[in-house]
Amino acid sequence: MSSNVKTASPMARRAAIRDMVLLALFVAILLLMTFTPIGLIDLPIIKATILHVPVIIGAILMGPKKGAFLGAVFGIASLIKNTMIPSALSFAFSPFIPVPGTDSGSVWAVVISIIPRMLIGPAAWLIYKGIEKITSSKIGFRAVGAVIAGAFGAIVNTALVMGLIYFVFKDAYAAMNGIPVDAVLAAILGIVAANGIPEAIAAAVLVPIIVLPLQKFLKQY
Repeated sequence: MSSNVKTASPMARRAAIRDMVLLALFVAILLLMTFTPIGLIDLPIIKATILHVPVIIGAILMGPKKGAFLGAVFGIASLIKNTMIPSALSFAFSPFIPVPGTDSGSVWAVVISIIPRMLIGPAAWLIYKGIEKITSSKIGFRAVGAVIAGAFGAIVNTALVMGLIYFVFKDAYAAMNGIPVDAVLAAILGIVAANGIPEAIAAAVLVPIIVLPLQKFLKQY
């Protein structure tokens, strides 16, 4: 336990310990969801990820710094999974997977895997707090804020990841899919729409359902 926790008031120490326990719990949930099928929702056409949901919830409950930390855990876990169980697009998430047309991976994969995920929590927190500031802290407005923050966090994840893949790996993506380079943008936008919309809807539904009861529960401690 840090010296700051030791010298703080009893109430502050209790809050700090609560946040550490909560952070550890969310890390465990993220790892469980990453390395099991729990992190995916089967839809008629695609599998939508909900790995960003714990990051968004953690940021709303504990603030942007811890949200960024949870996003980093999400990104590192994604890098490890793409290294251990590679798919066609794993070269964009793991520097250990060769980029199509080359014999080696790219350090840009680390950036794509981690940086957008670190921004999910702070972005969602800003939206949530902004809505709370201009409305009120009543449960109805908090629910609206959680819905919008959940959707926005999911969009940040999809848009930044796929946007970076387009700018960094446009040629490799074209080679992997056997399409002309000038057709990559349309393909990327198709994925953003096909994945991003269901993931945003899933986050918009799940975040308020989980956040509001947790907020009420945590106020007791």
